[in-house]
Amino acid sequence: MTERERLKALLVERSVRLGDFTLASGSKSDYYIDARTTTMSAEGQLLVGLVAYEAILESGLSPTHIGGLTMGADPVTYAIAHRSSLEGNAMDGFSVRKRAKDHGTGQQIEGGLPQKARCLIVEDTMTTGRSSMEAVGAVRAHGARIVGVLCLVNRSEAAQEFYEGQGMTLLSLFTGEELVEAARAAAG
Repeated sequence: MTERERLKALLVERSVRLGDFTLASGSKSDYYIDARTTTMSAEGQLLVGLVAYEAILESGLSPTHIGGLTMGADPVTYAIAHRSSLEGNAMDGFSVRKRAKDHGTGQQIEGGLPQKARCLIVEDTMTTGRSSMEAVGAVRAHGARIVGVLCLVNRSEAAQEFYEGQGMTLLSLFTGEELVEAARAAAG
């Protein structure tokens, strides 16, 4: 079994729920994916790092930094950063807060992001892709460059079209459809 197949099985086992759900977008769905139950697990960290790192290499985007909106992006970011360091091709991580802190240094971006960084925005699960644009906007306002967006699970083709319309590449490791199909087969 490949690392990608192992990660898919872990997502199906730990993160996919079948039933009736209301998504953050307000739309209804017959499934829900809580990727954090996978991405925050020890095995999930290992597999996310391996699979995402390989996808980034294959994409040719060559980011120097990876990150996104805290909290969904954080474990994905850390897994990739760790793997990239082990491979001798370090990509440092960063986290974007929804709003700048109102104390201390008042930062919105944590992790020491240089202004000339080449950033890949990370998301655990996306439907429309619009929530990641908050991170894109904050990173651009900081002065760094966006090279693309990576999501662990893309629930719809609308996100792909959205990012293409923004002139950005979207790397999707899994689709919601393929995970739900596997979950239904396992329940079956």
